[in-house]
Amino acid sequence: MATKEKTLEDLFLDTLKDIYHAEKQILRALGKMSKSAESDELRQLFEQHREETDGQIQRLEQVFEMLGKRPQGKPCEAMQGLVEEGKEIMDEFKGSPALDAGLISSAQAVEHYEMARYGTLASWATQLGMPDAARLFEETLKEEKNADQLLNRAAQAKVNKKAA
Repeated sequence: MATKEKTLEDLFLDTLKDIYHAEKQILRALGKMSKSAESDELRQLFEQHREETDGQIQRLEQVFEMLGKRPQGKPCEAMQGLVEEGKEIMDEFKGSPALDAGLISSAQAVEHYEMARYGTLASWATQLGMPDAARLFEETLKEEKNADQLLNRAAQAKVNKKAA
């Protein structure tokens, strides 16, 4: 019996499941990072992005609905690794002036992963004739880029100087 050749649509669904699982992990991690942050500004950034992440999960669920699929995650090993690195920083640098700089570094690694995934998904959705899904991915991509810029500004304005 021949196996069915995998298509871009299969890859799209697989990646959708991957980022859905990743966003669920991020939602949990942002709560922990917010509690660990020493700077009020950084804590607020994490809390704000946690709310955005909730909305991003809802958008992913909308895409699943468009596909006639129930929302389902597939373990995202990349995100598991990034979240684990963040936990290590929280443990190893707790109470240190470098803690917030480490938290920002971890958060930006997550943002860059998400930007890569959402950019790819938006492109594939367009290729597959799914403009509504592409629009949802673009909306999330814009939020991820903004979160990255806000983290970068916080690092450059205060956090990195305090860590030095």
